[in-house]
Amino acid sequence: MDCFREMEGKRSHDPLGDGRGTRRRMLVLGPVIVGAGPSGLAAAACLKERGVPSVIIERANCIASLWQLKTYDRLRLHLPKQFCELPLMPFPVSFPTYPTKQQFIAYLENYVRKFELSPTFNETVESAEYDQAVGIWRVRTTGPKKEETEYLCRWLVVATGENAEAVMPGIGGMEDFAGPIVHTSLYKSGDDFRGKRVLVVGCGNSGMEVCLDLCNNNARPSLVVRDSLHVLPREMFGKSTFGVSMWLLKWFPVQMVDRFLLLISWLMLGDTARLGLDRPRLGPLQLKNISGKTPVLDVGTLAKIKSGEIKVCRGIKRLTKRGAEFVDGKVEELDAMILATGYRSNVPSWLKEREFFSERDGLPRKPFPNGWKGECGLYAVGFTKRGLLGASMDAVRIAQDIERSCRAEDKAIHGLLPSAANPFLNHNRKEKP
Repeated sequence: MDCFREMEGKRSHDPLGDGRGTRRRMLVLGPVIVGAGPSGLAAAACLKERGVPSVIIERANCIASLWQLKTYDRLRLHLPKQFCELPLMPFPVSFPTYPTKQQFIAYLENYVRKFELSPTFNETVESAEYDQAVGIWRVRTTGPKKEETEYLCRWLVVATGENAEAVMPGIGGMEDFAGPIVHTSLYKSGDDFRGKRVLVVGCGNSGMEVCLDLCNNNARPSLVVRDSLHVLPREMFGKSTFGVSMWLLKWFPVQMVDRFLLLISWLMLGDTARLGLDRPRLGPLQLKNISGKTPVLDVGTLAKIKSGEIKVCRGIKRLTKRGAEFVDGKVEELDAMILATGYRSNVPSWLKEREFFSERDGLPRKPFPNGWKGECGLYAVGFTKRGLLGASMDAVRIAQDIERSCRAEDKAIHGLLPSAANPFLNHNRKEKP
C-alpha cells in the first residue's frame, strides 16, 4: 500500500507549516513504536507481516535492554517457553522448558533477523503529543549528541512496558548505612557477595530467586517480607502450575481453581505461614486479576528458608551504619543490601496524554483485555501484567487494527474518501487527468 512508504523531511523543511524551528523531521507513514523490548518487537513483526512498516525508537543501545543489561545471570523464564514465545515464531525445539536469560536473548535476536527489524538505538523520547489540528502524533526525541528529531506519524504504539524505571524505596537511615545498596537491576551474581550478610528487600519472584542465588554462592541472606504473598510450586504433577491453572480455568470458576491450587501447594510446600510467609485472603488467581500481583513460583528458595539458610525478617524500621532495626524490634548486622523492589512505567514523563494512560502509575486505565487501544491512533503493548503472553496477544490486535485503519485511509488516498487537510493522505494522491 502506498500509504506505508516513509518520507524524510530536510532540516529546513516544514511539512506541516507550523514554524517550529529547524529540528530534523521524519514523516512516518506507518506507526512509531516506542521501545525495542519483546513487546515492541512483537508489534513491529506483526505489523510487517501485514505489510505495514514501522519505526522503532529505543533509548538503549540494544534490543531488550532490561533483559540484556538489568537482569541477573541465573535468570530463567518463570513460565514454560510455549507461554512466552512471540507471535509468528516459536522457540527452538532444542531449548529447555524454561529457557535461560542467554537463550531468550538469542531468541529475540533471531526474531529481529527473521523479520528484518531495524530499531533506532540511543534515541530517547522526550515527548509525544497528538496534534488535533492536523491529526498526527508529534514524537520528539534526543540522540546521544543531543541532536533533536521530530517524528510525525498517524499511529503511536507505546511499548516501553511496566518495567521501564527501577523503583528505589525511601528507607530511613539509608544515607547512614556503610555497606553497598544495590537494586536488582544492577545485581548480577551472588558470587559478588560471597561470605557477606545480605538483606534482600522485596519478596516477589526476583527477591526470592536472588536470595537463592546468594545462598548458593555462600552468602548469608535475609529476606524482608512486609506483606502477605502466595508461594506456589513451579510445577504440579509434572506440568507447569501456570499451564495447569489455564487448563482448569476452561472448566471451573476462578475461586474453585484457587482452592485447588492452594490445596496442592499446602501438600507440596507445607504451611508457608509457619515460615513467616502469610497468604493473602484472596486466592492467587483472583488476586492477580484484581491487583496484578503475581504469585511467587518456588524454584528452591522455600527449602533454604526451612533449613534456616535464609532468614525471614519483618519490615525495616530504619537502617543503621552497620545493619538494620526491624519493626518487631529485632536488630541485624549487615554487610550489604539488595533492593528487589521492582520497576514502574515511565509513560507519564513523556506522553502528553492523560485519558488512556493513568498519570498515577503509567498504565492503561482499562484493565486487560481492553487496555491495548486508546483514541487518535494511540496503542499500548506490554502493559497487561500478564507477561509475554499478554503482550503477544495485544501485538496481534494492534497490527490487525492498524492494518484496517490503513486500508480505510488507502481508499482516501485514491480519491474515494478525499481529505485535503491531511498531508499523510494527500502527498501520494494522484491527480485525475
